[in-house]
Formats: sequence, C-alpha cells, structure tokens
Amino acid sequence: KNQKMKFTLLALTAVASQAFKIGSYDLGPLHASCKMTVTFDSDVCKDVSDALADAANDLSGFDSCGSGEKCGYTVSDHSETDWSGIHETPSKHYKDDLTFSFSDTGSGGCEAEAYSTSETWYAVLDSGTNYCNLHNLIEHTGLSYSEDVSDSDCTQYSSADCEKY
Repeated sequence: KNQKMKFTLLALTAVASQAFKIGSYDLGPLHASCKMTVTFDSDVCKDVSDALADAANDLSGFDSCGSGEKCGYTVSDHSETDWSGIHETPSKHYKDDLTFSFSDTGSGGCEAEAYSTSETWYAVLDSGTNYCNLHNLIEHTGLSYSEDVSDSDCTQYSSADCEKY
C-alpha cells in the first residue's frame, strides 16, 4: 500500500509539472506559475541583479500599493548569477517565490531565466499574477529588455492585467 501511494504521488507530481492542453487550447501550467526568458540588451548581469534588488526595495511594503499589487516585494538573495525574492499580495497576503538565473549573452547583454510560482500548493489559476510579479519588477528597473513568454509556460499570461496585479 505504501509503495502504491509513493508511485501515485510521483505520477501526480510528474503530471503537475507539465503544461495542460485540451485539444488546441493551452491551459498552461497545472500549478499557478510563470517561466520566461528575459534579455537585457546592454547590461551586465551584476547590474541587472542590482537593479532588480533596488526595484524590489522600492516596491517593498504595502503603503505604495494604491488599487493594484505593485508592492509587497522582498529580496531574499542576489548575486551576479542569481536573484531570489518574494512577492506578497496586499489584501490576502498570498506569497509567490521569484527567481532569476543570469547568464551573459556574449554581446554585452544579460539573459535571465525568470520564474514565479505560488507558495499556495493548491493554486491553479492566478489571473496572470505570476507573470505580473516578474513583469512589474523588471519594468520598475527602467532597464531595456525583451521577454520571451507564452501561455504554455505562464498561467493565464494572455489575460494578465499588470496594472492591477
């Protein structure tokens, strides 16, 4: 019985880590999250990491929220190769873990694999919140960048309203 339970848990974990599709309709990840690649055109990775830390510090606390959720950021750690932090929603205090892994592009820029995931284990749909967690933080840096993102890697990306979330 214990072996069967372990196998079932392993199988469910494997399924949950994959994007979910019905026909040609892409429902995205089964857990509320967002994974995207961000290219910073003319910035070295250390400067990008520092800019993200500064942006998170500017957007910390809940006094500057207004009617949206562009607040509640906390830096956990940052270096030339990695950045991690948390975004907490102002009303219900849900928390999402944020990570960036940096690599030099070879042409004077920096590429980041960015990821945001809900700490709430049962979260499935998020109205694009995990995308907005990343997008709003990056936007606040003022750096020039481009995003490579899709619905298959970002929960409800196409319907995200980053002025609200």
